[in-house]
Amino acid sequence: MPVLEKKPFAKGRQRAGDWLAVLLLLAILAGLGWLWWHEKHPEKSSPHKSPPTVPVNKNLSPLLAVPVVKMVEPEKPVVAPVPAQVAPPAVEKPNPVSPVISETDFPRPVRGILEAQIALARRAISPGSIDGAAGSQTRAAIGAFQRSENLLESGLLDTNTRAQLTLDAPVLADYTVTTNDLARLQPLGKTWLAKSQQSALEYETILECVAEKAHAHPLLVQKFNPGVDWTSLAAGTVLKIPGVSYPEPADKAAFVIIHLSGKFLEAFDADTNLLLHCPCSIAAKVEKRPVGELHVAAIAPHPNYTFDPAVFPESPEAQAIGHKLILPPGPNNPVGVAWISLDKPGYGMHGTPSPEQVGRTESHGCFRLANWDAEYLVKLVSVGMPVEVVP
Repeated sequence: MPVLEKKPFAKGRQRAGDWLAVLLLLAILAGLGWLWWHEKHPEKSSPHKSPPTVPVNKNLSPLLAVPVVKMVEPEKPVVAPVPAQVAPPAVEKPNPVSPVISETDFPRPVRGILEAQIALARRAISPGSIDGAAGSQTRAAIGAFQRSENLLESGLLDTNTRAQLTLDAPVLADYTVTTNDLARLQPLGKTWLAKSQQSALEYETILECVAEKAHAHPLLVQKFNPGVDWTSLAAGTVLKIPGVSYPEPADKAAFVIIHLSGKFLEAFDADTNLLLHCPCSIAAKVEKRPVGELHVAAIAPHPNYTFDPAVFPESPEAQAIGHKLILPPGPNNPVGVAWISLDKPGYGMHGTPSPEQVGRTESHGCFRLANWDAEYLVKLVSVGMPVEVVP
């Protein structure tokens, strides 16, 4: 049997096949390794956008193809628009001094007890001596105002009352001391006999004189005029006082009612409109308080006063004198600047030298008023007019 020889080209074909098998095996191993690597080391997502796609010019040879890069400007971050700077509104600095109310701000509601007292007094509704305190006389005056305005009567300065009770002028007024004011001053005698020997029972001090003109307590007048030396005031000195004056009466009163329990007096016209409200002192002893209807018997402005010792049995001085004395007129006369006699002997309505004590002390039987109220009542009453005294 003939022996076959292996040809050279057959060996080369076999070697080529072996190399392909090796390369295939290596490729498989490389692929498996790549898969393993990506499983162990996954790609991290980039926070940035992918770069833009690069187009290739297809008309060029594949070997000479140059990528054509499109220039893309980087995106600008979106920024919210900033508003134009606007200057803040000017803020007025607080003034440490209370604002001054000009005269153009009137009328306006009252803002406190002092203003209420002044507004009431300008309506002839007297709170007694104006002192800025919310006492019983001020509450009674507010109650009188509330009744006259058909408001709920509480005696308190509530919202509805403030709205109705208005000021039509500044609270304070200037008062210039005159030579007549200073000329009328004189010391007041300490005894009944000494008083009877004076030419007049005038004011002792300029403070007393000015306070009475203002319907005010002397302490309040002093408070409005700090630094004033009241012992040596000269004519022409300008003082600050409550701006108070009663309205001129439009008509006479038809009747007067005196309330013993409330210690106040009220005068009304024929249509029951309130003309005057004011505090009054009443008799200390109940048996000397007449209840019922009386009538005006006589009217005497600026009267003298007949001192009768029999009326003052408790006074050793009166008993020692033993006879009647006539005391001259004046604001410091025991019955003040007015006497309105009633048809019950020994009884009347009159002024007093101590207005701050009205309604707080008690009399021998008469109805005692502040001088400014007694003086105003003289303008309202007439002889024969009824005066009703109620418990």
